[in-house]
Amino acid sequence: MKILMILTSQATMGDDPRPTGVWFEELATPYYAFVDAGADVDIASIAGGKIPVDPHSLAATGQNPASVERFIADQAAMTKLNGSYKIDDISPASYAAVFLPGGHGTMWDLPKSTKLADLLSSAWADGKVVAAVCHGPAGLVNVKDTQGQPLVAGRRVSGFTNSEEEAAGLTHTVPFLLETRLRELGAKYEKGPDFQSFAVQDGNLVTGQNPASSARVAELVLDTVKAAH
Repeated sequence: MKILMILTSQATMGDDPRPTGVWFEELATPYYAFVDAGADVDIASIAGGKIPVDPHSLAATGQNPASVERFIADQAAMTKLNGSYKIDDISPASYAAVFLPGGHGTMWDLPKSTKLADLLSSAWADGKVVAAVCHGPAGLVNVKDTQGQPLVAGRRVSGFTNSEEEAAGLTHTVPFLLETRLRELGAKYEKGPDFQSFAVQDGNLVTGQNPASSARVAELVLDTVKAAH
């Protein structure tokens, strides 16, 4: 079983110089859920190479979530993070699932990437599991299903809520509000309480609301992949 994780390459909040990137725990927790289940995990990004990590998602050594501590100490994992594949060079054909972790960086570069939209549309058409957590569903907004309709249209989807964005103080910084955009695209948007674990599955589409949801999303991805084989 091979799983592809696609991360943001965006290191700032658009024109705002404040640093962002991938939210480390949303990468690390699913990564080890997949690895510990026996999967080979590849890490790719929009631009390839070293992936920016949101500094707010990294604390002093010993003060991070267990998965983050494990990732930092894992030379092979860090090599993947610092030398990611560029998505232009990747075909989804050999992967059972494609997973998009969040972090505010995703709001800028994932929706703009036609390569990403094409890759995910292709993965979907081939019956792969497509999954995203927190702001990761920003990468789904331009993805089409086999009928040429927005992938999220008519499907149960979750993602970072407008009220969570407000709590983060970034409502006016992000290029769009993810919950609003998903609803506009016709998604059957669902959410739980702010900053609590919440994830939904609709066929091969698996999405989670926020950082607290990453473990549950990974679990649903594995269940869905296993059910398909």
